[in-house]
Amino acid sequence: MTEKKRSGLGRGIDAIFSDFETDEINAENVIEINLNEIRPNPYQPRKDFDQASLEELAQSIKENGVFQPIVVRKSVNGYQIVMGERRFRASKMVKRTTIPAIVRELDESQMMEIGVLENLQREDLNPIEEAQAYQTLIEKLHLTQEQISEKLGKSRPYIANYLRLLTLPAKTKRLLMESKLTMAQARTLLTFKDPAKIDQVAQMVVDQGLTVRQLEKMGAQPQPKPNKKTSSHKSPFIKATEEQLIDKFGTSVHVMDTKNGKGKIQIDFSSTKDLNRILELLNISLN
Repeated sequence: MTEKKRSGLGRGIDAIFSDFETDEINAENVIEINLNEIRPNPYQPRKDFDQASLEELAQSIKENGVFQPIVVRKSVNGYQIVMGERRFRASKMVKRTTIPAIVRELDESQMMEIGVLENLQREDLNPIEEAQAYQTLIEKLHLTQEQISEKLGKSRPYIANYLRLLTLPAKTKRLLMESKLTMAQARTLLTFKDPAKIDQVAQMVVDQGLTVRQLEKMGAQPQPKPNKKTSSHKSPFIKATEEQLIDKFGTSVHVMDTKNGKGKIQIDFSSTKDLNRILELLNISLN
């Protein structure tokens, strides 16, 4: 991910992080909790933790201890991690029995929002994990793409483009999660639409090192067939308009101009979920 996440956070969630990191880290608020009583945050978007990085952190903890307490909340059976799962995992690796922690009272909604947003702004999630984090905020907290973009300081097309990755078939998702495909390659593969075809071409990308341009030449971004009423050459204005719409909707858009002043706009979508995403961008609700 290329965008710097910390600076764009909404004031509300940023205040929460500031509170955790400064005001509450003092001897009176920190307690030692048995590691066996602690469970991971169920809303943690990261599924795969870099082993080398964890081992490095574990060695530091073995030699120097845990400098920054983790943040937990009380649960029915022990505690749940709010922030600091890497420190928790690394501490278990070096067979520590306890870890310094701050206990906070948080409801389920706060737990979810902090767990997801904290990881989105602090760690390099793979594209699928990042997309799933956005989807969690939409489905569980009923946030819109606009609200997510405001909280994270990202554009709506940026959020929309990541959400589109969730429509990829499972095998191709795994290749993207393993960094065998780039974000640009994955987005281009979406234009093939047929899941079996996407998986087939994705494997070709891995085996043959195909570039985005080569994928496009294979037909991943086909242009609409011109009809008799459509000009064969698009004006610079039409081309510029088309490019802006593609950036906004995160999918193929074709603007067809006719000689009599009339025309049409074609917006491609790959699934019902993708269509709903586009409708949301257009502020169209079918409810």
